[in-house]
Amino acid sequence: MIIMSDIINENEYNPDLISVVDENGVEHVFEELDRIETDDGRFVALLPVYQEAEEILDDDGELIILSVVEDEDGETYLEPIEDDKLFDEIGKIFEERLEDLFEFDTEE
Repeated sequence: MIIMSDIINENEYNPDLISVVDENGVEHVFEELDRIETDDGRFVALLPVYQEAEEILDDDGELIILSVVEDEDGETYLEPIEDDKLFDEIGKIFEERLEDLFEFDTEE
């Protein structure tokens, strides 16, 4: 499980950034591009935010799609979508919603 915490932007023109702490305690920052809720759950589409030029060059530009899970204590977690069929369905929804902003390579 990955713990998610929001970073609040004071300027409304800044992207929506979230801080994610992985299982090893390492913090990663992502831009939240979109979020949806379906009968299968809540999901987010994220894009990594890099601090170093070298990280930008190594990036493959892949959109990260995760499931949003909330536990009994109100903590929010992001988890990979394990079901391949569900992942494909959610991925297609995000592609359609974000196609005006990004060019998607659908070749595997």
